[in-house]
Amino acid sequence: QVQLVESGGGLVQAGGSLRLSCEASGRTFRHYAMAWFRQAPGKEREFVASIPASGGNIYYADSVTGRFTISRDNAKSTGYLQMNSLKPEDTAIYYCATGFYSPTNYRTGTSPYWGQGTQVTVSA
Repeated sequence: QVQLVESGGGLVQAGGSLRLSCEASGRTFRHYAMAWFRQAPGKEREFVASIPASGGNIYYADSVTGRFTISRDNAKSTGYLQMNSLKPEDTAIYYCATGFYSPTNYRTGTSPYWGQGTQVTVSA
């Protein structure tokens, strides 16, 4: 069992930046790939980015490529999502997820473990 707790959300103006954190409990985090998803009001949850346990390919949704960066620190059991050049359409609840060994599995929209989410609001 892995528990995930996101933090770092908030209100920011368009063009600004935020850094989300996802702290995981349990020693197994370092063995799993992890991902970030988001869900805007009235929309389905969508994949944002995923990263392997160590090394390998990183994946981004087209809508965030070049603006968002996913990373992780396994020694701290923490994942991050650096979000730059934020747009009003990035407004959503952001969730971290883990439990798959392959980062590509998250593109199905599913995950064994989820955090509770953190709100990101970007004003125009």
